[in-house]
This record gives sequence, structure tokens and C-alpha cells, in this order.
Amino acid sequence: MTNVKKDRSYIRKLLTIAIPMMVQNGISNFVNLLDNLMIGRVGTNALSGVAIANQLTFVFFLVIFGATAGAGIFTAQYKGNGDDEGIRYTFRFKIVFNTVIAAICVLLYALLSPLLINLFLQGEGDPADAAETLQIGIDYMRIILISLIPIGLTQAYAGTLRDLGATKVPMYASVAAILVNLVGNWILIYGHFGLPALGASGAAIATVISRFVEMAILIVYTGTHSKQFPFIKGAFSHFRIPANLAGRFILKAIPLMFNEALWSLGMTVINQCYSYRSLDAVAAMNIQSTIWNVMGVAFIAMGEAVGIMMGHILGSGDLENAKHKAGKMRVVTVICGIIFAVIMACIAPFFPYLYNTSDNIRSLATGFILIAACAMPFVAYTHASYFIIRSGGNALITVLFDSIYTWCIAVAAAFVMSRFTNLSVTWMLAVVNGLEVIKCFIAFIMVRSGIWIKNIVRD
Repeated sequence: MTNVKKDRSYIRKLLTIAIPMMVQNGISNFVNLLDNLMIGRVGTNALSGVAIANQLTFVFFLVIFGATAGAGIFTAQYKGNGDDEGIRYTFRFKIVFNTVIAAICVLLYALLSPLLINLFLQGEGDPADAAETLQIGIDYMRIILISLIPIGLTQAYAGTLRDLGATKVPMYASVAAILVNLVGNWILIYGHFGLPALGASGAAIATVISRFVEMAILIVYTGTHSKQFPFIKGAFSHFRIPANLAGRFILKAIPLMFNEALWSLGMTVINQCYSYRSLDAVAAMNIQSTIWNVMGVAFIAMGEAVGIMMGHILGSGDLENAKHKAGKMRVVTVICGIIFAVIMACIAPFFPYLYNTSDNIRSLATGFILIAACAMPFVAYTHASYFIIRSGGNALITVLFDSIYTWCIAVAAAFVMSRFTNLSVTWMLAVVNGLEVIKCFIAFIMVRSGIWIKNIVRD
């Protein structure tokens, strides 16, 4: 009976952390859905151009996520160990590291965006449409680059607060930014209140403004609530980090950063393989990914919350029960995946009709959504497993499980099918998604082995 009470207690704590992230991600993705529909009303080329540009910025987001997560493993365990000074060191590291990474990405994207966007426009289709899509994507990307450094700083603040279990503050900041973005899109895409209709470029401007709003809220709130967040006291008095700690942070941050970069690049290559079949696949995948992001908020937030909780548990030294608690938390994550997969499958035939596009793209999108719904419970399982494995700080196992698997299995399969077979893009998507079952078996073995169970801050 005591174990049952403890399990319920941990599940309640898990939900306390996860629910604000669900709300934040849910509102964010719902507004992204509305943004997508607004841009889709401009035309298919605008929809595709923005989708490709966002695919590239998706890589940046995950690089920053990985960079933040490396030090975040320590943050969560320092929290479990009650070490505010350690948390302060991780926060400083995130600020400096994220700013440097963001500046490098701005330079790379500024130079390479036209080439990268053009890689998605090699399939069958009207050359005039491809040229217009390319130009829209380039214009959109040039504006979005302004937001990359604010995103890096935002993630340093939001990531630290989430690692401490304070997920409501990032939620409030994100909701405010989302509302700014939504109103800005409505005004700037279509040209209300006497302003010109800027189309996709207007959406980019609204997004940049919203990123600055989110950053400002997090900085001001954290700075004015030092009792709640004692790590912020003296955080900017200097940026000194003990050399041994900085080295340990880097040893965790760089592998996880490259893992996220490799994984996101892998997803980008897979989508490029789909686009190799036809330009219609680009628009259809954008429709599918939009509804996936909305439906996936529950299991995605649960997975992140599981990682935070496991970090606190490992940091407190409760290593013996870590595996048991990880299993219980993973079950809750999969249940969330099943519930939203059913909802996603039910709306699949109707959702594509919200877009001003061709019947062929709507038909492709419906098939894509149904395939993604079938895969969602398996993705929920591997997602939670990823954060459990990562919580112990073993970067090598994390990289092998995530990005190496993606490139050796999923990317290889998509590339071979797109270049050496006549399979339709729908069957290609089904095969790649079906490979998630293999990853589930690997996840089961890795978590069960307990190789990830480690306290990395108590020495």
C-alpha cells in the first residue's frame, strides 16, 4: 500500500510539471495551426515556402534545445540535491553557450538559406511554382533570423525554470507571445488597419516580435522573483564558472546538441525524400505536421516532465527505485499518446479541407495524418524513454538511441525508397513510421537494463 501511495504521489508531481507544459504547447501549436491556415489562405506556394523555411529553423530549435539540455541534466539533479550555486552555474553556461550557438546559426542561415530551401523543390511540379516558393521561403527566412538570438536567451531562462519544476512561468510567457503572434499575423498577413498585406513576410515579422515579448517577460519575471528563484541572485555579477564544471557541462552539452542537430537534420532529410516524389508532398506534409503538433502536446510534455522528474529523483540519490518509477511514468505517457492518436484519426478526413489547396494535396494529407496517428503511441513510448535515458547524463547512449538510430535506419530507408523504388510517398511514410516499432524494442531493453541510472552531481 505504501508503494502505491508513493507511485500516486510521483504521478501527481509528474502531472503538476507536465500540465502547464501541455497548456503552453497546446496553445502554441493551436496558434501555429491558425497561422498555418492564414498562410494557407494566401496560396499553396506561400504554404510550402513557409513550411520549408520552418523546417530549417526547426533544426536550430533542436540545436538550442540540445545545448540547453546538456547543462539542464545538471540543473535538474542540482535541484534534487538542493544546490542553488550549482543551478546558478548551469544558468550562466546556458546564457553564454546559447548566444554563441545562435550567432553561428544566424551566419550560416544567412549564407546558405537559398541553397537549402531549393533542395526541397526538386520534385515534379510547375517550375514557376517552384521559383515563387523559393523566393517566399528566402524572404521569410531573412526576417526570422532576427529572432534566433532572443530564442537562445529565452531557452536559457525557460529551460532552467522547467528543470526546477517551475513550468507555469514559461507557460505564461509563451501564451503572451502567442497572442502577440496571432494578432500580428492577422494584421500583417492580410493588411488590416491601413497596413499593407505582407503575406508570408508579415507572418515572419509577427513571429519575431512575439519572440522578443516572450524573452522580455521571462527576464523581468525571473529577475523580480529572486526569492522563488534564488539562482538569479548574483547570476550576472560575473560569468565565472569553475573550469572543472564548465568542462563537465560542455561534455554533456555538445553531444546532446549534436544529437538534436543530427536528429533534426535526419527529419529534414526524410522530408526532403518525400518531396523528391512531388511538390504536393511538401504541402501535404505541412498539413499533417500541423495537426500532429497539436495532437502530440500531451505525450511530448509528459516525456519532458518524465525527464525532469527522473533528474530530481537521481539527484536526490534515490537510485534504487528510479527504474520502477520510470516504468510507471512511461505508462502514463503512452496512455496520453493513445488517446490523442484516436482523436487525430477521427478528424483526419476533415482537417485538410480547412486549407485552400488542391484535392490531391488534401487526399495525400488525409493519408499522412492516419499513418501518423497509428504511429503516435509508439512515438510516445520512445519519447519518454529518450528523456529517461538522458536524465542520467549518459550522452553516448542518448546519441546512439536517438540520432544514430534515425540516420542508420529511418533516413537510410527513406533515401533508398525515394531514389531506388517506385513506392508512392504515402507508402514511404508508412514504412518510415512503422520503423518506430524497432526503436520501441531498443528503448525497452535500454531502460530495463538500468545503465542510465546515475547521480552526476553528488561528489
